[in-house]
Amino acid sequence: MNRALPVEPLADPVPTASSFAAVFARLKPHMAALDAFLREQVAAFEPEIREMADYCIDTSGKRIRPALVFLSGWQGEGEVPAELVRAAAVVELVHLATLVHDDIMDEAELRRSRETAARKFGPVTAVLLGDALFAQALSLAAQFPTTEVCAHVSESTRRVCAGEIVQTMRRRSARISREDYWRIIDLKTAELFRVSCFLGARLSGAPAAHVQASAEFGRHLGIAYQIYDDLVDFFGDESRIGKTLGTDFASGKLTLPLLVLIESLAADERAALLAEINGQRPVQMARRLEQMQELRVFEKVAAEVQAEIEAAERALAPWPQAAATPLLGGLCGVLRAQVAGLRHS
Repeated sequence: MNRALPVEPLADPVPTASSFAAVFARLKPHMAALDAFLREQVAAFEPEIREMADYCIDTSGKRIRPALVFLSGWQGEGEVPAELVRAAAVVELVHLATLVHDDIMDEAELRRSRETAARKFGPVTAVLLGDALFAQALSLAAQFPTTEVCAHVSESTRRVCAGEIVQTMRRRSARISREDYWRIIDLKTAELFRVSCFLGARLSGAPAAHVQASAEFGRHLGIAYQIYDDLVDFFGDESRIGKTLGTDFASGKLTLPLLVLIESLAADERAALLAEINGQRPVQMARRLEQMQELRVFEKVAAEVQAEIEAAERALAPWPQAAATPLLGGLCGVLRAQVAGLRHS
């Protein structure tokens, strides 16, 4: 993948512990409105599954996709447009549905420091529960005055599902290139970031060129975030992250940390690792983490996160006067801080 030269970041590049809180403090009224709106959606589900839907529509997540809607469509301090709240709810419901399905495929037991829906209700029920969340998201999208929102959300949902399907079909296979990996995360993660920024800017009435720049920002930020999340699976602290770690490797999912490790190993160790990925021998997590440390895998993968963050910042560089630009740039600072914190966790 081509990498352009870095530019000056839009936000302070020095990560701080308060980065996340500082950016999201401005969104308190937006998130409060979103939480209230999402809780209202529970009543839309059939009585038999309302408790299950309510369990999935919790308020403990980072809500980064709704934040992208609100920040891309920023209209001033304390201004919380109803159309942005609805759009944020749509993308959050799509995201929650994908998490339910992800946890089934990964056989994960924890999500946000509690049992996954698959663990609590059983995988068969959880599959259908995820489908119900998808359906409610599209129902909300269809309630906008035009069909544009529903059309974009439907297309993005299809692309997200396609990315998950491709990744699932490639499990236990070592025949995945870096280009394949980027394609998968572009679909399964970056697409929802992209459409979140697109919808926020579009619904706020931004010029068409700015809407496209916002969407491009979201895409690159989404790729960066997914690479970060793949780092978390190896270098995170389960008690701090609040979800089951190590599931990617255990399920034969070839992510960038493993791709970098494969490229760095000697032939005999590379063959052993490929056998673990293929399911031909037990996963040696401790050994692979030791090798990742020795071969500076974290640093190499973190550099890829940085490259995508810089690409996101370049997308908005022509729009310094837009109210959303410094706010979205703040999210880049948040992600930088999260990567740095992960390294020292």
